[in-house]
Amino acid sequence: MNEQRRALLKYSAVFGLMSSAGLISTAQAEEWNKAAFEGKSLDEVFKALGASSPDKSSTVVLNAPDIAENGAVVPVSITSSLKADQIAILVEKNPAVLAAQFFIPNGTEAFVTTRIKMGQSSNVYALVKTDGKWVMAVKEIKVTLGGCGG
Repeated sequence: MNEQRRALLKYSAVFGLMSSAGLISTAQAEEWNKAAFEGKSLDEVFKALGASSPDKSSTVVLNAPDIAENGAVVPVSITSSLKADQIAILVEKNPAVLAAQFFIPNGTEAFVTTRIKMGQSSNVYALVKTDGKWVMAVKEIKVTLGGCGG
């Protein structure tokens, strides 16, 4: 029980700070999908996001290195010509599959860039939600030095 309380306080503080800094709106903080971030498999995360079986799409571009020398800092960018509502990054073999989720404001270009952690070589999925439907791109990234304690 004490661990659950600590986790709740931690996440409340993080989302409160992000909201006050303008990084996310209060509504977005409330939309946080705990089940998606705790998913241990692609199917669990797809289900939690409401993306039962996303289709591969050439309108989603996942730019990342073929080989990442350090899994602790793997640069990833996602671009789409679609009018996206959300963009999510999944790493199939990570302990927590959902690495990041971004909410895209109306009228904003669908583009995100970040660095993710990868514990081992894995497929990385870029999911883009538009008009209630998820589409995706997939790329295998080989990791030479693990980033999740490896």
